[in-house]
Amino acid sequence: MVADTGTWVVVPVYNEDTVIADVVAEIRTAFPNVVCVDDGSRDSSAERIAGTEAHLVRHPINLGQGASLQTGIDYALRGGAERIVTFDADGQHDVADAVRMAAILRSGEADVVLGSRFLESTEPVPPLKRLVLRTVAALSPASRKLKLTDAHNGLRAMNRAVAEDLRITMNGMAHASEIVASLARSSWRIREVPVTIRYTEYSRSKGQSLFNGVNILFDLSVRQR
Repeated sequence: MVADTGTWVVVPVYNEDTVIADVVAEIRTAFPNVVCVDDGSRDSSAERIAGTEAHLVRHPINLGQGASLQTGIDYALRGGAERIVTFDADGQHDVADAVRMAAILRSGEADVVLGSRFLESTEPVPPLKRLVLRTVAALSPASRKLKLTDAHNGLRAMNRAVAEDLRITMNGMAHASEIVASLARSSWRIREVPVTIRYTEYSRSKGQSLFNGVNILFDLSVRQR
């Protein structure tokens, strides 16, 4: 696999010391430039990252995934990134999907590529999570405008211009809805592609509940008023 030096991968990290080194190693088989943002982890995540060849940025306190993504994107832009991929730290994403998404950006077919669990098969997605994700997509005006099937997938790819334009202000999990809302207001060319999610016992334990999904919608509605 040819290394894509123009694409930087941003990985928000919070208490992922058991898996993060392996996740970084897998990403770097395709993307040499990886920045991990340790978001005030209470475990040894930062030490594990420091033992890899990823760039390490640390938040002194936990600010939330949205803040971690914005920190990582800003860092990657300063590093000269032509494209940026956001990638979860729990090992559920497939690097091959990220490679395919970055290739779409390089071809000029789209400015933003979003991963979807639902474009091909919903079978691997746990029933409760499927309900949460479909509810969020169905109730979000921005998701409906963009005709998205999966509004809360952490695997995204964007070109430099989009990354420079993006400002994530919601520090909790509602940042994903905020990103979609920002894209819906823009003129960027957006494409959704099917991706594979690896639901291991570990990644399932990190997943969001139905209650949290409702909180996401509530937080976003309050912010938009």
